Amino acid sequence: MLRPTKILVPTDFSEYSDRALNQALDIAKEYGAKVYVLHVVLEEVYFLGEFSDAEARKALQKQLDKFPQAKEVEVIPDIKRGLHYEAILEEAEQKKIDLIVIASLGRSGIAKYLIGSVARNVLKGAKCPVLLTK
Repeated sequence: MLRPTKILVPTDFSEYSDRALNQALDIAKEYGAKVYVLHVVLEEVYFLGEFSDAEARKALQKQLDKFPQAKEVEVIPDIKRGLHYEAILEEAEQKKIDLIVIASLGRSGIAKYLIGSVARNVLKGAKCPVLLTK
């Protein structure tokens, strides 16, 4: 039976990511696991000025503030630049993640279509279990 100690939750700050984070926090509370919340900024988007690292960190904190249970478990937020699925898989390997909890959908607009392929590529490349949320 899976008893995760380190859970990775990629986020794009959408309502779908909120659902994934909520589920990950519940699992973490149950098993006493750490939760790594990761936002990946595409290099091209970063240079176009969508998010600075500071703005992304504020958005991560704002997202975490929505969940009272985030205060009951250890949560480690992080920002990376690169291709979404590659950065997620790298993070999972570097941190020795036991479980990835990822939304199957993302924000509206172009990101909505990107996250589907991100989730699919994470599923294909992950060396640990992946929980897809709706």
